[in-house]
Amino acid sequence: MHNDDILILKGHEVDALLAGREIEIMQAVRMAYETHARGESSLPHSTFLRFPNNQRDRIIALPAYLGDRWGIAGVKWVASFPGNLENGLDRASALVILNSAETGRPEAILEGSIISAKRTAASAALAAQCLCNGNKMDRVSMVGCGVINFEIARFLLAALPEVKYFVVHDLDLVRGERFKRKCQKTFGDVEVKVVEDLETVLRSSALISIATTAETPYINELSAVPPGAAILHVSLRDLSPEVILNCDNVVDDIDHVCRAQTSVHLAEQLTGNRDFIRGALSDVLSGRISARSDTGSVVIFSPFGLGILDLSIGKLVKDLGLEQGRGTIIDSFLPESWVKDDKRHA
Repeated sequence: MHNDDILILKGHEVDALLAGREIEIMQAVRMAYETHARGESSLPHSTFLRFPNNQRDRIIALPAYLGDRWGIAGVKWVASFPGNLENGLDRASALVILNSAETGRPEAILEGSIISAKRTAASAALAAQCLCNGNKMDRVSMVGCGVINFEIARFLLAALPEVKYFVVHDLDLVRGERFKRKCQKTFGDVEVKVVEDLETVLRSSALISIATTAETPYINELSAVPPGAAILHVSLRDLSPEVILNCDNVVDDIDHVCRAQTSVHLAEQLTGNRDFIRGALSDVLSGRISARSDTGSVVIFSPFGLGILDLSIGKLVKDLGLEQGRGTIIDSFLPESWVKDDKRHA
């Protein structure tokens, strides 16, 4: 590619390039977290585009720079329109744009919803590996039967090979049954049970993944949850602030997760401090803090979802695409340089 060309990778191409690479993606996510923890990144707050009289739909910009071995800048532009599901469309759609960290020039435009789902799932599976603290998990409970928990199931099966059984719950039983069929078709030898009530799914496993479209908390107590359970609170707004304050809390980035009315943000507003957050996942990965505050506590992982993760997977996709000759390179995408003649005649 020349520096005025740009690589375009469509959804089916991104999907094919990442197929079967769950462990590699998890490693990329881990390295991105570690790079961020060393201060070798730039991560402005996400910007939420809202619409008048409509707080459900949003489009979010996640700009980021990832240094060290990555040397990449860019942005994910991701829309979340839950009503799409009623019309046979996916809730989320996204683009990832990658820019050169040396010139700032855009180098690639990638379909981003697959990247977003896989980096979210890889982050959750990485947290499960750490926070389960060596305990074998043969079953997983899941609240929400959409694409995010489907990808989390995929990554948990790669990260925790002992997992053989999923107990799932969704407000829409049809969606739950569809989730079951997709899991059995895609993952083969796994058992999936759809349950109708929230309490049953919460008591069924010591590893729980919550990925819904909830805007406000509806889980107000965890009496059904087994002692020592790990909760992957991926959708961020399901648990009441009181639940958060009564558990052991690990996040991806303290400053980022304490905003946008997440459950952690509500807990901060309630207490006036962030002392209830024990640390970030990168602190656990590096050994700066232990996986658990104590063995009997319920630990909650609340990941805001960092743009650096999209960049790490986006760069992997871009490099694989160029290596395998996938995608479309648009020649001379950028205009001819305005200063070109000045340099030649200087």
